[in-house]
Amino acid sequence: MADGMYGRRTDDTYAHAGFGAPVRRGERPAIVVVDLTNGFTDPAYPSGSDLSEVVGATATLIGHGRAAGAPVVFTTIAYTPAEADGEAVTWLHKAPGMRAMREGTPAVAIDERLPRRAGDVVVVKKGASAFFGTNLAAVLTGLGRDTVLVCGATTSGCVRATAVDAVQSGFSVLVPRECVGDRAPGPHEASLFDIHAKYGDVIDLAQALDYLAQGVALDV
Repeated sequence: MADGMYGRRTDDTYAHAGFGAPVRRGERPAIVVVDLTNGFTDPAYPSGSDLSEVVGATATLIGHGRAAGAPVVFTTIAYTPAEADGEAVTWLHKAPGMRAMREGTPAVAIDERLPRRAGDVVVVKKGASAFFGTNLAAVLTGLGRDTVLVCGATTSGCVRATAVDAVQSGFSVLVPRECVGDRAPGPHEASLFDIHAKYGDVIDLAQALDYLAQGVALDV
């Protein structure tokens, strides 16, 4: 019987390549909530799907993170009218449904079910990664963070891109599986497999909460 998601041959190949080692757990984590905006969590939007369970799990993580002193950073994709209607953003040629993500509309607002506070940083981005073309790395460095717990949507798009750029920016990456979601299970599971093999640790929400609780003891 196959051992892993893609069979023993894949497991052996990845093990031979040296993938899948655990990341360092730093003592100063931050929570990065990627694009849990109405345009992604409400299936009424072209780019949306019902991510109620992801939103609920992320709200739980945020509550525990605040108790541990971990800052929370939210991201949203938002385009100006010129960007949404024009030709300048190449990605919008590939994903024209994203043109609905217009500045000032409900689509780009953070889902109200999340416990966002006035002091939380909100990073506005134009592409998939929360790091590319934004000040997120500088914000996390300024806050003295060494580890990011990446939540949000979609797993195969913005979450994966953010995880890749986070580790390339020098941050350890943890992805609580209950706190990320996608429009279809295949891309979701494949991306979790890829993230866990190469870029960060995919962990259960309970493990993430335990990790944050240790931070309280460490006076994070």
